[in-house]
Amino acid sequence: MDIRVGDVLTMKKKHPCGADRWLVLRSGMDFRLRCLGCGHEVMIPRSKAEKGIKNIERKETQEAPV
Repeated sequence: MDIRVGDVLTMKKKHPCGADRWLVLRSGMDFRLRCLGCGHEVMIPRSKAEKGIKNIERKETQEAPV
């Protein structure tokens, strides 16, 4: 699964604050995610995070011509 820094993940389960959208701050073997409802940050293993993803929102950036 291609998940990049800056993506917004919609998860299957809600955070205790009621939000289900998370901003990706770091990707690799672990993800650092920030809840878009309350701002809480968590580190979660890639395998566990990928199972819970419902949708990935990505802002497409257009590359400048060389």
